[in-house]
Formats: sequence, C-alpha cells, structure tokens
Amino acid sequence: MSGNNTGIRAAVAVFFLPMLVLITYYGKIPFLLLGLIIGLVSFYEFNFLAQNKKSYPNLILGLLSVFAIILNAYFGFIGFFHLFIIISIVISLVEMFRNYNSAILNIGSTFLGIFYIGLMSASIVSLREFYSGSELMYSQGANVILSVLASIWICDSAAFFIGIAFGKHKIFPRVSPKKSWEGSIAGFVFAIITMVAAKYIWLDFFTMKDTIILGVLIGIFGQAGDFVESLVKRDAGVKDSSNLLPGHGGMFDRFDSLLLTAPVVYLYLIFFI
Repeated sequence: MSGNNTGIRAAVAVFFLPMLVLITYYGKIPFLLLGLIIGLVSFYEFNFLAQNKKSYPNLILGLLSVFAIILNAYFGFIGFFHLFIIISIVISLVEMFRNYNSAILNIGSTFLGIFYIGLMSASIVSLREFYSGSELMYSQGANVILSVLASIWICDSAAFFIGIAFGKHKIFPRVSPKKSWEGSIAGFVFAIITMVAAKYIWLDFFTMKDTIILGVLIGIFGQAGDFVESLVKRDAGVKDSSNLLPGHGGMFDRFDSLLLTAPVVYLYLIFFI
C-alpha cells in the first residue's frame, strides 16, 4: 500500500469514524438508515460485479427486497419466512419478462445478492436493537456493535501489518494472494484481545467466557467475510467493489467483515446469552 493511499485512507477514516460512532451510539432510526445505506449500496455494487460475469441481477427488485428485509428487521411487519416467500415468487415471475442472457444466472445472482447482503445488513440492525426492550439496557446494543467494529478493525490492521512484516505462508492464494497464515493468526489473537479489553471498558454484563467466544467468532468470521468478498471480486476481475470511499473502495469492501460477523454474533446472543 503506497504512502499516498495510506494517507487518503486515514483522512477518510478520520472524517467518517466519529459520525459512525455517534450514529451507532444513538441507534434507532439513524442507525436503521445506516443499515439501509450499507445494504442498498452494497447490493448496487454487487450488481455490477455480477455483470462482469455476464449475470444480470434484477437491480430494482433486488434493491426493493434488500430495503424490505432491513426495514422488516427493525419494525417486524411480517415474519421473515413469509417475506422470503413473497420475494421469491415476485423475482421468479418477473424474470420471465426479462431478456438478459441466462435466466439461471440472473435469478441466482439476484437471490445471492438479496439473501447475502440483505440478510447480513438486517443482522447489523438487529444486533444494535438486541437490547431495545429495555431502555436501561438500550445503550448496551451500541456497546456491542462498537466493540464488534473495533475488534474487526484491529483484527484487520494486525493481520495486515504483521502479515507484511512476517507473513511467509499464504493462507488462500487463489482468493487473496497477499494474505498469510501469520497475519491471519495475529488478527485472530488481536480480535480476542480487543473483546476482552471491551469487557473491562463497557461490556461488563458479559461473562469472560462469552467475551472470549465472541472474540474467537469475530476473529474467524471477520476474516472469512473479507475472504468471501475477495472471492467474489476476484471472480468478477476487479480490485474494489467501487470507488465510493477514496482509499477504501466501495461500501461492500468497507463492511464485508461486518456483514458476515454481525449475524454470527447476533445468533450467539440469541441462543447463548
């Protein structure tokens, strides 16, 4: 990474990070809007990645579906199972009237974008709202999200810098040629350390066991989310999902780790805490 690119990344982070923290801490409608932005822009970027493989997702219905899934995660208008049935029927029927290359590729990529990006973005909103039943505990949802974000970013930074300095054994060269086992292990360890530190700062309602398990999950699935998006981009033959965020790529690039981590953490909270 060049020094100039590093400077641009830092400047963008300094500009957006305080805004992200404030929105996350406040929650409610502003955080819902953030979840919608992440989901809708990521699907829009995914649409163009798919087109590089001669697959043409239904952009309009895809965006509407992602919007509905995220909105439903916040307001709970309808059961998810029923919502998925409606989405599946509409997309399948509408494809009959589209004449873009392969119907199988089009329907498949539309569903992939909707259910991967839509569901994962909805999980981010659901994770923030996990404690919304109690106003006393409502801020804990913000503490959880901010801790997860911090753990992901520190994991990513540790993996990057330690990988550059000591990385010798490639982990998935077919997917991400520069990433190493040494960097990945360092990121995994720092993800756990970050969550343990967060427990002593503001996650005191978690047991140490739960905190370490969450750190393990973030260390694994945060990096896995990055690999999944890298796999999609490599298949599409692009470096970044877009140029929306200078030095950071697109929205899909910036939140790829959170998109896979948020639902895993949410499921852990649902079933084990």
